[in-house]
Order: sequence, then structure tokens, then C-alpha cells
Amino acid sequence: MLNWDALEDETQVEVQAPTKAKAVEPAAEPAPAADVNLQAQVEAELAALDVAAGLEELEMNAGRVQVDDKRMINCRADLNQLVPFKYEWAWQKYLAGCANHWMPQEINMSADIQLWKSENGLTADERTIVKRNLGFFSTADSLVANNLVLAIYRLITNPECRQYLLRQAFEEAIHTHAYQYCIETLAMDEGEIFNMYREVPSVAKKAAWGLTYTQKLGDPTFNTGTTENDRELLRNLIAFYCVLEGIFFYCGFTQILSMGRRNKMTGVAEQFQYILRDESMHVNFGIDVINQIKAENPLLWDDAMQQEATRMIMEGYELEYAYAQDTMPRGVLGMNAEQMGEYLRYISNRRLQQLGLAEAYPGAKNPFPWMAEIMDLKKEKNFFETRVTEYQVGGALTWE
Repeated sequence: MLNWDALEDETQVEVQAPTKAKAVEPAAEPAPAADVNLQAQVEAELAALDVAAGLEELEMNAGRVQVDDKRMINCRADLNQLVPFKYEWAWQKYLAGCANHWMPQEINMSADIQLWKSENGLTADERTIVKRNLGFFSTADSLVANNLVLAIYRLITNPECRQYLLRQAFEEAIHTHAYQYCIETLAMDEGEIFNMYREVPSVAKKAAWGLTYTQKLGDPTFNTGTTENDRELLRNLIAFYCVLEGIFFYCGFTQILSMGRRNKMTGVAEQFQYILRDESMHVNFGIDVINQIKAENPLLWDDAMQQEATRMIMEGYELEYAYAQDTMPRGVLGMNAEQMGEYLRYISNRRLQQLGLAEAYPGAKNPFPWMAEIMDLKKEKNFFETRVTEYQVGGALTWE
């Protein structure tokens, strides 16, 4: 048993006033031998520090970087020196991306919740479209972000382009956040939505196609500098910018935006509108990078590579058309799979033209001209009347 009396006595001893005798301060002890050795190691490491390490093998006191020293790939100039710019367009795209910042929580989703919960609010086909697109895009933007961070950023050797890539990576995170926000807000089955790329064939095939073009570049030992490896990087850029973001996204964007035009799922549609504006800039940036690499390395862009690029874009069309047929087995939202096929052929021709290649589908036209109007809107309120279309941060807004 505890002796409570003893405990009380001990407590009393601890709280007694200290004696007035002055304490003797202990003499300073010498540092332990281990600390002496550690200090010697620190000094030795700093003395041997190579101040040029990590600076692309530059020597100290080397000449400052000149514009002509910069290259899109395989550059030996210091990547830490942002200016002078060689590719002003890359910096302008970075600034535009920053001005167009937005966050998913800013968008009102209350009408979507009410409509989604209503038994007669949407048809079965419309519900399928919403779920299929959230399922595909939630995975697709993650694939794009992984490719940027794990492969492209390391291999692009231009600082202003890297600056934009950092912005793009953040935007991909915002897009994935937006899809998750929609899924959570509508109380969807998260397991069903986030696993569509494993369970729904038309979604799985698109994801698998994109992954085949990032496997080699994802290897940390992969480096450009040889003709074949430089072509491998080109294949990756074409796959992700021209096909995955440049074709695979357009069926879903058109479907959701068409729904918004009919005053259905307006919150989800507004999220997709802002994402589309970001993705359009991503595509244009990527194509500029591809064309710059072609200009600086003309031997890479031979007949075989041109034919391969055309084949890749045609494969992208076939996969996206199959997705359109899967998500629109019947006419819905004023469109059908055949019209979507025509639109995708039109988009595919556009991507080929941007690469300087011949059209694969001569005569294809745009059956949805309102898509161009949505992308081109400037100062007007958008068709949901909920926020300024340019969704710029306050200090960047202009109203003239």
C-alpha cells in the first residue's frame, strides 16, 4: 500500500524555500571527443565543397548565360539563370496561367446537388456521362501530373519552360482536386468513380495508351542526348500534349459543357469550363515545345517520326471515338456519337496541322461551333452567370 503520509512529507520537503547559500557554478567542461571529431568533419566537408556541383557542370567564374546558349533539350547552360529569356512565349504563358488562377471551392454546387438527388432530374444516359467523365478525368490529370514531375521537367533544359511546367503541374493538381470536389459534393461512390480506369474498357484503354509513352521516361536513369532517346522524349510530348490533353479530353468536355448549356449540372460544367481553358493553354505550350525541339534538332523529325506522330494522333482519335460510343449509345444533350466522331476528326486534323503535318481526315468540320465560343469568351459573364469567365485573381482583372 502507498504510504500517503510519507508522500506528503516528501512534497513538503520539495516546496521548502531554498537556502541562501550561493551555489557554486561548475567549471566549463571540455567538449567531448565525439563533438571535436564532428566539428573537424564539418570543416573538412565545407573546405572540399565544390561550389559548381549541380550547376550543369559549369566552372566558377564562367561567362554569364547568353540567349544563344539556351536550348530546349540537351542544354549545358546554367538552368538556374532564368533570364535572359530565349522563349518569351513560355514566360507569357506562365504569367497568363498565374493570372487565371482559380479553386474548385469557389464554384456554387448547390443546384447540382439538388438535381443529382432528384429521381427525375437527369436521364440515365446523362448520369452515365457525368460519372464516366469524372472517372476518366480524375485519373487522366493524375497521369499528366506524374509525367510532368517525374519525366518532362527533368528533361526539358530551359528555365522559362520549366517555370511554366511548374505552373502546369499545380494546375493539374487543381483539376484533380476539382473532380474530387465534384464527386464528394454529389456523394458519389468514390470507389466506383476512381477505379473506372481499371474497370471500364473505354476508360482503361485511354489510360493504358498514355502510360505506354511514359514508362521509359519515368526511369530515373533515362537521359536525352542520343537520337533515339531524343525521339523517345518527342513521342512522350506528342502523346501527352497532342493526344491525351489534345484529343482525349474533348469528348468529355463537350458533353459536360453541353449539359451546362441546358442548365443542368451547372456547377460541374463551370468547373469543366475553367479546366478546359487551362488545358487549351497546356496543349498550345506543349506544341510550341515540340516545334522548338524540331527546329533545334531537325534530324529528329524525319519521315519515320512524322509518320509515327500521325499514327499516334489517329490512334488517339480511334480511342476517343470508342469512348464517345460508350458514353452516348443513344442521342443525348443534342448530340450523338456520330457527331462527336466528326468533331474528334476535326480536332485531330487541327493537332496534325499544328505539328506541320498533313490532315488525316480531309474535310472534317466542327459540328459544335459553340465550343469555340466558350473557349474564346473574354470579359463577358459566362453562360452560367456565376462568375467572370476569365476567372482572374482580383489584381489582374480588367473591365475595359
